Amino acid sequence: MRTETHTPAIVTIDDTTTLATFLAERAAEFPDRAYSAFKGDGDAWTEVSLQDFHAQVVTLAKGLVAQGVAPGARVGLQASTRHEWAALDFAIQTAGAVTVPIYPTASAAQVAGIHRDATLALAIGETDEQVRVLSELDDAPQVLHLDAAERGAIDVLTSAGASVSDADLASRGADVRADDIATIVYTSGTTGEPRGVALTHRNFVEHALNASAHPDFGTLAHGEPRILLFLPLAHVLARHIQILGLACGAVVGFAPSTKTLAEDLRTFRPTWMMAVPRVLETFYNVVEQRADSKIKHRLFSFATGMSRRTSDLRLAGEPPTSWHAIKARAADLLILDKVREALGGNLRYVVCGGSRLDPELARFYLGLGVTVMEGYGATETAAPLTCNPPSQPRPGTVGIPYPGCSARIAEDGEVLAKGPNVFAGYYGRPEDTAAVMDDGWYRTGDLGAIDEDGYLAITGRKKEILITAGGKNVQPATLEDAIRPDALVQEVVVVGDDKPFIGALIALDEAMLPAWLQARGLPSLTLPEAIRHPDVRAHLQAAVDRANALVSRAESIREWRVLPHELTEQAGELSAALKVRRRVVAEHFKDVIADIYQRR
Repeated sequence: MRTETHTPAIVTIDDTTTLATFLAERAAEFPDRAYSAFKGDGDAWTEVSLQDFHAQVVTLAKGLVAQGVAPGARVGLQASTRHEWAALDFAIQTAGAVTVPIYPTASAAQVAGIHRDATLALAIGETDEQVRVLSELDDAPQVLHLDAAERGAIDVLTSAGASVSDADLASRGADVRADDIATIVYTSGTTGEPRGVALTHRNFVEHALNASAHPDFGTLAHGEPRILLFLPLAHVLARHIQILGLACGAVVGFAPSTKTLAEDLRTFRPTWMMAVPRVLETFYNVVEQRADSKIKHRLFSFATGMSRRTSDLRLAGEPPTSWHAIKARAADLLILDKVREALGGNLRYVVCGGSRLDPELARFYLGLGVTVMEGYGATETAAPLTCNPPSQPRPGTVGIPYPGCSARIAEDGEVLAKGPNVFAGYYGRPEDTAAVMDDGWYRTGDLGAIDEDGYLAITGRKKEILITAGGKNVQPATLEDAIRPDALVQEVVVVGDDKPFIGALIALDEAMLPAWLQARGLPSLTLPEAIRHPDVRAHLQAAVDRANALVSRAESIREWRVLPHELTEQAGELSAALKVRRRVVAEHFKDVIADIYQRR
């Protein structure tokens, strides 16, 4: 086993290159090349050329200047994945300001925390509710409504920008440099407090150019690449893919959600897309569920088995036997061709990250002809640090470093990261920044191992942050600290790592239970009786609801179970300082956790 792995850089940008100049250069070089695509009414996709996209960006940037957005000012952007999000993001950069993305599902408390930290000068919301929350903030910024019935944000900025000259706009970006902050992305820290990850223009541009120039990763740009992008652009990986599309000459299809994924795959026909494991799992499960008879299920098992065997041959570099080829063709005709067509017919690659992907699932897709490029990274590394190369994927690992990046395993097993993608620091928090940096290396908080060929595998997490199967980072302390003070609760443990949603284990305070019952005029109950009593359950649900109000829907507790007894130090579930030992609790109550997810 190795302790360090590195992929040499291919591209180094100069000090004057920014996201704004990168877009301008691409638009000048390839004016007629389609870049953005969005779906209007019906199935038709409207494609926007680089020349037209850049022209809209310039118009919106002038509007921001006219609205009083100063150089370096922070502009909040809260909307679903759409063409306008990308245009506004680049416009903010072109105006010399800083984009602060906000998840569409962010709670009012989260939005307030972001504004408190970043001091937004202007904010753009997509929905009536988002605009209401933004407008009611303390010292509220100027707020624009993206989808207002009359005079939406695009129209307001377009009209206002007419008074700003090209020279005035150019002066805004003249002093911006590659290592200046381009965006501040808020993510939960170990205390549950949101911290702003400051990412520079270099973090995005140099990172994307290196990937597109790599002889293996660059195969994504072969042919006529089309990217379907449906995950929130507030997530740094989606931002990276958007910019990577610009670097590799792809058409980026912006889709607001996964609800129309099947339809969007069919109509947009992507050659590659970004997805979290949950999306790939759901697609596979839907196909399996359609095998609703014994015969169909046998055919499905045969076809998926052949797909995995084809994958194994490819990974081993062995040619298929004649008999295998005959059976594989039969599997194609019966099942697999239909699956490929459901994926759009042209899909060749899936860039996958956020949480661990089941290697068996990766084998299935690879045998289908779709290479799943599982990768690893963090907001602090501007998304990918490592990724499986298309020609040599290794299921069960997160691949090799991106060009220019390095990964190292510390003595305690922690993964350290270095490269042009590593963030500039936590906004306004130098002490927090110093705590995670070690002589230029970023401490990821994750545990890993590097094999002899330089592939990284993630083996665990030092941090308590959970990552759902959908790729959402969840800080359990935010939810737990809100529920634990309840008089009826002894302890609460939030679960959901690599699971489709967040759940919770609640231990009742057995000493407090009699008094709680008496105060409500309820009869004396044993613990098993109390666990089932509707008043007790309603009270606990109310506590969970209050906690959920502090977070977004994706971070909220969907299901919870009451444990059969308190957590104890004697059982090893609590430390001497009475802190929860999560791994012990997860092991002791694995059947309870399994029940949470088996019933959905």
